[in-house]
Amino acid sequence: MTVKPSHELIVCASLVDNPVNLGGLCRTCEGFGVTQLVVSDLAVRANWAFRKVSASGHRWQAMAACAVSQLPAWLVAQQQQGYEVVALTVGPSAQLLNRYAFAQRTVLLLGRELTGIPVELLRICDRAITIPQYGQIESLNVQTAAAIAIYEYIRQYRAGGGGGAEEAGGAGEAGCGDGGTQRWGRLGR
Repeated sequence: MTVKPSHELIVCASLVDNPVNLGGLCRTCEGFGVTQLVVSDLAVRANWAFRKVSASGHRWQAMAACAVSQLPAWLVAQQQQGYEVVALTVGPSAQLLNRYAFAQRTVLLLGRELTGIPVELLRICDRAITIPQYGQIESLNVQTAAAIAIYEYIRQYRAGGGGGAEEAGGAGEAGCGDGGTQRWGRLGR
């Protein structure tokens, strides 16, 4: 078995309640080699829906717990350890994901399924990013949005390369960053 590289990306899903979304996040984080997935309560790992969707990802993905009430202090502690805290949100003040250069040490903060990230937590964050969308619905499912943002982080730091939208894909352009030659392999596992 080949050991996948671990990236200095922490995904904070303490505000996410739905075990199905958390299971999908766990599977995504494990698949991309995310350093850690933070949830509000590690008891979710025993939930049947979580385990089913995580597809055994919970066996290999490093996880930690941070209760919602402790989240402000936890975010500040991560900043003190050199992490940039980035809120994945919607709104006019958020920077477009395809034009954003991730710091190598990043905490990606995800919001609640219906209400997003509370203002008091947004104030703590170093940056806010959003995924450009072109349809009538203004937001994606939290697990889907997180997967897109995680992929963009990994794309910027793949194979030991540096970060930044320009280094990874050219002036913030969407796409693979390889001139369009990349071919997709087998989907799923």
